[in-house]
Amino acid sequence: MSPGKYEEAADAAELRARLRHVYWIGGGSGAGKSTISRRVADRCGWRLYATDDVMRDHARRTTPQEAPFLHEFMAMDMDERWVTRSPETMLETFHWFRGEGFGLIIEDLLRLPREPCVLAEGFRLLPRLVKPLLTVPEQAVWLLPTPEFRRAAFRSRAVPGEGFVWETSDPVRAARNLAQRDGMFTRRLQEETERLRLRSIRVDTTSTEDALVEQVTTAFGL
Repeated sequence: MSPGKYEEAADAAELRARLRHVYWIGGGSGAGKSTISRRVADRCGWRLYATDDVMRDHARRTTPQEAPFLHEFMAMDMDERWVTRSPETMLETFHWFRGEGFGLIIEDLLRLPREPCVLAEGFRLLPRLVKPLLTVPEQAVWLLPTPEFRRAAFRSRAVPGEGFVWETSDPVRAARNLAQRDGMFTRRLQEETERLRLRSIRVDTTSTEDALVEQVTTAFGL
């Protein structure tokens, strides 16, 4: 099944029924989604599905016609991706932010056993794409890092030799562009969750892992 074709295979009600055992954690980059999701899944005895882990596989499974932004990105060199374009352009043309490949996430989830429950996590879980799949709103939550939290995370990662930005000709500018793009993406997620009346959790410099785990499990009604 090609990306997006799941809509043709089942109506929304059928998809919701088939995915009623799936819980979702989305959010901005650097918000701690992976750590919190792993702890929640371990606590509940759920299967964890990390969308970051399947990005390479999903990229291989798409065609330029199905995912034009993705294939345009793949054709760029590292400077074209992270240095020479503005953060605004990076935001508007980033394939995963556009929802490309989301159908492949659904295909993967539909192949998993229905027991135990599945916790899907990652920034690719856009509110507007997830909402039609929810049996109840409590199945999903988005972690939204504050600007201060993002800056602290940025400082902690900005060390020589760390990250793909060091494969560019100007790592400092690339890292700055990436941080600005991710900040705009987080603001967009906040606006979208508010508009769609979906649950979000603010992640700031005072947030602890334990507290966030409790907030997420409470949001899920557990």
